[in-house]
Amino acid sequence: MPAHRKYANSAAKQAAYRSRYKARAHLPQTTPATGAVYRRWETMRKQALSLLNQVVCEMETYHDQRSQAWQDSLRGEAFNELMESMAETAEALTEISVHLPES
Repeated sequence: MPAHRKYANSAAKQAAYRSRYKARAHLPQTTPATGAVYRRWETMRKQALSLLNQVVCEMETYHDQRSQAWQDSLRGEAFNELMESMAETAEALTEISVHLPES
């Protein structure tokens, strides 16, 4: 048994879509973020910070376990720069706070 057709043809289907689209045109394109969204973003920021701190800690351990010759080599210096960049990123993320703006 064939399914019941809602529209007679493609043109009718397109006309119905355009009508629905025009009816929504006055609505705002984005919805304001609610408190739940801000809490989710803050939780995600904290998780990212936790991961970055873990990476920095592991990188420091890795760096300290290498020989002084490796630490002074080009690879060691490049690794140290990367480790410092990660630490700076974690510090910057610490300064960011996601809170619902005052109304």
